[in-house]
Amino acid sequence: MTSKKTLWISISAGVAVSAALLWAFAPRPLAVEVARASVGPYEQAVLEDGRTRLRDRYALSAPLTGRLARIALREGDAVEAGAVVATITPALSPMLDERTRREQSARAEAAEAAVRRADAGVQRARVAVEQARTELRRNEQLAQQHFISPAKVDTDRLALEAARMELEAAVQSRQVAGHERDTARAALIAIRTPGSGEGSFALRSPVSGRVLRVAQTSEATVMLGAPLIDIGDTARLEIVAELLTTDALQALPGAPVRIERWGGEGVLEGRVRRVEPAAFTKVSALGIEEQRVNVLIDLVGPPDLWRALGDGYRVGVRIVTLSRSSVLRVPVSAVFPQPGGGMAVFVAKTGRAQLAPVEFGGRNGSEAWVRGGIAEGAEVIVYPAATLRDGMRVKVRAVR
Repeated sequence: MTSKKTLWISISAGVAVSAALLWAFAPRPLAVEVARASVGPYEQAVLEDGRTRLRDRYALSAPLTGRLARIALREGDAVEAGAVVATITPALSPMLDERTRREQSARAEAAEAAVRRADAGVQRARVAVEQARTELRRNEQLAQQHFISPAKVDTDRLALEAARMELEAAVQSRQVAGHERDTARAALIAIRTPGSGEGSFALRSPVSGRVLRVAQTSEATVMLGAPLIDIGDTARLEIVAELLTTDALQALPGAPVRIERWGGEGVLEGRVRRVEPAAFTKVSALGIEEQRVNVLIDLVGPPDLWRALGDGYRVGVRIVTLSRSSVLRVPVSAVFPQPGGGMAVFVAKTGRAQLAPVEFGGRNGSEAWVRGGIAEGAEVIVYPAATLRDGMRVKVRAVR
C-alpha cells in the first residue's frame, strides 16, 4: 500500500510539474494598443517657416550730388504720398557741370520712357481683368447647363481675383514711375540753377506708408544715387515661404494657407498667390544642399487681425494641398507596407490580430486616409510589433 501511495504521489507531482512547465512556457497574448477607425475631415498640408515682407518697398536715393539737409523722420513715422522727406541743395563742381547735366537729362528721358511703359502695363492689366470677367460669365452659364464642372468656375473666379490684383499692382507701378519722372525733372531744374535757394530739391514720398529705414539722418554731402530712406505700406504685406521643389509642386495658386506661430492669438488665413518659376540652392542646417523655391502667400483675413505684423517677421505656414470633409481615418502609426506591395493594418478582433490589406488614400503627420479594407469602428493596432503575425493572440493594453 505504501508503495502504491508513493507511486500516485510521484505521478501527481510529475503531472503538476509538467502542467506548470507548460503554463510557464506557453505563448502569452501580445499586449497591444488599439484605436478606432473613425469618419471625419482629413487634410494634407505642407508645413514650413516663412517671413513677411512688403509687397512694394521703395528705396529713395539722392537724385543728384549735393548737400543733404537733416532728415527729421524716423523709423515707423507715417508719411503721405507726395510729402517731402528730404531736401538736397545741388553742389556741383564747374568741371562736372556739363557731364552732370547730360546724365540728368538722360535720367529724365529714361523716366519718361518708364512712365509710358507703366501706362502700357496698366492698359494690359485692364484688358486681362476684362478678359477674365468675360470668361467667368461664360463659364458660369455653361456650369448652370452642366457642360463644365463647378471646379472650373472656381478656378475662373480665382483668375479674375488675380487679374484684379495685377491691375492694382500696375496702377501702383504707374504712380511710382510718375513720381520718378517728376523727381528727374525737378533734379534737372535744380542743377541748372546751382547755389540759389530756388535750386534746392525736395525729395518726396512716392506712396503713403511708413518709414522703414533712414540711411542718412544727419546733414551731409551725398553723392548721386546714395541711399537715403526706405518707405513702404505695411498694410500691404505678403508672406514668402521657401519650399522644397517637390513640395512646391503641390502648392498650387489659390490653395488655402493657415498662418501659425506668428506671435498673436488664433490662426490667420492666407492663400497662395504665386510659385516663382526659378528655384535656388540652399544648404540646410545639416549641410545638405536642397533645391528650394519661393512661394508667395497673400493674407486674406481682416487687416485688424494682423496689424501688428511688420516687415521681415517670422511665421509658420501650413499650405493645404488636399482636403476632404468626410473620409475613413486611422492613426498613421497603424498603417504599414506589405512585403508584396500595398498597405495593411492589423485589426484586433476576438482576442486575435487579423491582417487586413487596405486601400491607401494618403497620410499626414497624425492620420491616414483609408479608402477601403476595414469598416468604421474597427479597432486597429497602433505601433504593431515586428513579431506580430496574422492570427496571433493579442491583449488590449489600457493606455493611461
